Amino acid sequence: MTTQSHPYHLVNISPWPITSAIGALSLTSGMIKWFHSYNSQLILIALLILLLSSYQWWRDINRESLYQGHHTYKVAVGLRWGMILFIVSEVFFFVSFFWAYFHSSLSPNVEIGSMWPPTGIVPFNPFQIPLLNTTVLLASGVTVTWAHHSLMEKFHSKSFHALLLTIILGLYFTCLQAFEYYEASFSISDSSYGSTFFVATGFHGIHVIIGTSFLTVCFLRHMMHHFSSNHHFGFEAAAWYWHFVDVVWLFLYTSIYWWGS
Repeated sequence: MTTQSHPYHLVNISPWPITSAIGALSLTSGMIKWFHSYNSQLILIALLILLLSSYQWWRDINRESLYQGHHTYKVAVGLRWGMILFIVSEVFFFVSFFWAYFHSSLSPNVEIGSMWPPTGIVPFNPFQIPLLNTTVLLASGVTVTWAHHSLMEKFHSKSFHALLLTIILGLYFTCLQAFEYYEASFSISDSSYGSTFFVATGFHGIHVIIGTSFLTVCFLRHMMHHFSSNHHFGFEAAAWYWHFVDVVWLFLYTSIYWWGS
């Protein structure tokens, strides 16, 4: 960094983008093979490629930030904008699911009995597991904010315990949703209600798992003292993502579980 006259990071040649692309292509091809031929070999190989590529790519980014000093203020601003734009793209990803849901529910056609929920479908009671899940996610939003502010105020122990509690709440949410799916009286193939319900809540569940993994990596990095009070964008990005997951769930709960039932 002392030999260049600008604050930007010009990355070195890396093999991980191409290996990640190969893994993503193999994943989609493997899913098609799994659906049609009941053969899961390719999808397992693809997941292994993606996991190894992700681990090594993120390891290199950590090295660039921690030991090589490439993440200057200018670079950090660019990373923040990148995360903001990524979350905006995720917002529109979920907008499509809500669009499909309201398109079907506000004017149900005759094929589903001209009513919503459709004839024969018993929806979930919004004041049982869905309400508990809402409480769990809102509590996790409080704990991740507590962890972030503790980190900024150099309270390492408080940040450690708050982040651990957030991860436990995320895992608890996933277990509750898995139990809810297991007890469901309808499936994804039961009219447009089942399709929109399981696609919207299922993708949100995947995002919770990704967010929990994101926070777990930050937890391990926090244990290794990778973060300081003024240099912790990895954790900040995870907190932003987790708050996004919380807000999406509030919309899911109010529109699909409560209003839609």
